[in-house]
Amino acid sequence: MEAMKKVEIVVDSVFLNRVLEILGRAGVSGYTVIKDALGKGERGIMAGDELTDVFKNSYIFTVCTEETVNKIVQELRPLLKKAGGVCLVSDVLWLTH
Repeated sequence: MEAMKKVEIVVDSVFLNRVLEILGRAGVSGYTVIKDALGKGERGIMAGDELTDVFKNSYIFTVCTEETVNKIVQELRPLLKKAGGVCLVSDVLWLTH
């Protein structure tokens, strides 16, 4: 197994493409997106049943090196400050095959 970092991001779906661009510039080679993520946060309940992406969340996660995480965080922080959302970084073990 290999020690890696897991990055989990929840943002308004209208900002999904911007987050994916940030991941690309940081060198992320793969990620998972779950659209219409439901939950409750600072802005109340996000039910996911709106007609547009304005009041919907997307959940993005990837696994990468600490160096890549630092690149992601540097670019992502200003977007989250402006648009809201959350980013979690945790230590994980990658089972290579």
